[in-house]
Amino acid sequence: MVYEATMCGNLMIISLVLNSKNLHTPMYFFISQLSISDILVTTDIVPNMLHILLHNGGTITFISCMTQFFFFCAAEVFECLLLTVMSYDRYVAICNPLHYTSIMTNTFCVKLFAMCWLVGIVVTIIFTVPPSMLYFCGPNIINHFFCDPIPFVELSCSDTFIVHLDFYILAVPILIIPVTIIVVSYTYIVISVLRIPSSTGRQKAFSTCSSHLIVVSIFYWTIFSVYVVPPHVLTLSKGQTLTISKILSLLYTVFTPLVNPIIYSLRNKDIKKAIQLWSHYH
Repeated sequence: MVYEATMCGNLMIISLVLNSKNLHTPMYFFISQLSISDILVTTDIVPNMLHILLHNGGTITFISCMTQFFFFCAAEVFECLLLTVMSYDRYVAICNPLHYTSIMTNTFCVKLFAMCWLVGIVVTIIFTVPPSMLYFCGPNIINHFFCDPIPFVELSCSDTFIVHLDFYILAVPILIIPVTIIVVSYTYIVISVLRIPSSTGRQKAFSTCSSHLIVVSIFYWTIFSVYVVPPHVLTLSKGQTLTISKILSLLYTVFTPLVNPIIYSLRNKDIKKAIQLWSHYH
């Protein structure tokens, strides 16, 4: 039911942005791309997870595992970069509104979108190659519901120092640099909004950013909890660590793609209006 709701919600966002002229703006273009990323993540993970749950476990070939790992990483890195681009879009809209249309042109938005995917794919290839060259001598049982990099690498009989080093060298910039850009963007946004004399103007300015800020908070909180501040820091029991890792992974692979379209639908007047118009004509 959650998977179906996720697919319907994100497909609805994509369809509304494509068919409603009022939503043909950079912000909604990026929201639709976020929905595509959410569909990719949840489709990569959930069907196989359902198979595992229904059969009390399951098998996956090495190639299938690496394929799942590749698409998962590509979608997550893309979403990480896209949320950063969306924060820049809000920064330009609020801090430099008179030049917004000349800066955020259709061509520039497509270039930003393509750059996010290009960087995501390149980083994912670098992420994927070292683990694919590891030697596995068994038992090859991943104590997780998908091919997550950490439990997958732990199964190897090879020396995994280079793999872990590769993860940290790439993961830190991919997480820290976007977070820094988002924090700086919203710092300038808050300063600009507080300078608006009318309370109505301030409320309207904040409302355009609130949905994005909620989505960013959920996404980065779960990612940081799993990969930057791992659960073993918080508990001494290995069993508890694995359970917490699974729960947190479930949040950003299943829960986040579900709530993203809900957040944008409930907190956005333009999307609400587009839904009402669509309902009226159908």
